[in-house]
Amino acid sequence: MKTITSITGVDLNHVGEHVKVLQEKGFSGVTTQENRFNPFLPLAVAATHTRSLELRTSVAIAFARSPMASASLAWDLQMACAGRFTLGIGSQVKGHNVRRFSVQWSPPAPRMREYVQSLKAIWDCWQNGTKLDFQGEHYQFTLMTPNFTPPALSCPLPKVQVAAVGPAMMKVAAQECDGVMLHGFCTRRYLDDVVVPRLTSALSQAGRSMQEFEISGGGFVATGADDGEVQKMFEWIRQRIGFYGSTPSYWPVFEVHDLQDLGRKLNAMSKKGQWQEMTAEISDDVVHLFSAVGRYDQIVEAIRTQFGGVTDVVAMPEATPAELLQDIASL
Repeated sequence: MKTITSITGVDLNHVGEHVKVLQEKGFSGVTTQENRFNPFLPLAVAATHTRSLELRTSVAIAFARSPMASASLAWDLQMACAGRFTLGIGSQVKGHNVRRFSVQWSPPAPRMREYVQSLKAIWDCWQNGTKLDFQGEHYQFTLMTPNFTPPALSCPLPKVQVAAVGPAMMKVAAQECDGVMLHGFCTRRYLDDVVVPRLTSALSQAGRSMQEFEISGGGFVATGADDGEVQKMFEWIRQRIGFYGSTPSYWPVFEVHDLQDLGRKLNAMSKKGQWQEMTAEISDDVVHLFSAVGRYDQIVEAIRTQFGGVTDVVAMPEATPAELLQDIASL
């Protein structure tokens, strides 16, 4: 099992030294998130200061950029790191697309399918000289002159992964991408009963197998050097479950545990702005459903129980000891 950690928010002046430490410690890779910070700039620095770390956007907001812009960013990063970059993209919700990024909204799964297909068409043009002629409902790309064609890569093309919650986006991930990034709002039962069957079916329809597909995430990890650190993370997860659980699109996870009433209660409280009170509605038992919990000396078995046999990549705190990273790598 691979271990990743986030470098979102690390000062760009210090990213180089920061990622060297993470590489030497034994992390498999680093990720960035598009929130208050640009997700690509830190990875550009990391690409030139590391030799083995995988570099991932997890996630960059897809529809805020033309596929051409994303294709170019991914190409340059893949070239700089000699093949270690994965472009992780997500659709975000309608409000952020329309009101934060000022882009038109449409059903996200069909549009994401075209987005990934057009990325591949652009990269095929750049790498193999194939005529660029992508004609879709949402995206059309038909012009590429030598002046705008970058040098071919001497490594594989960038990998693409999509963040997915619902069945439609999971199908896109399985049929078009190299992997899927699952939300933390996920339990082991939901992984086994819903996620894996959906992905297996969609992969089969595309003539693919799970062996050539990577699954990232699918739950939370609450760990630390002592019980106090674990409890602090445990409470943070409790708050996140309350927040996400108030949104109907996440309720299928509650449904497999007969927790629909909790979702409806959280939703009603969110409309009243009762954010602190919502967190108090999440019991310890519910937090455990969504989390691997334990000190550094306990967490390996908890991760095995929560993620083992399904998840290929798990996120860990950057303070995780090197020997623990080695133990998780063996799962």
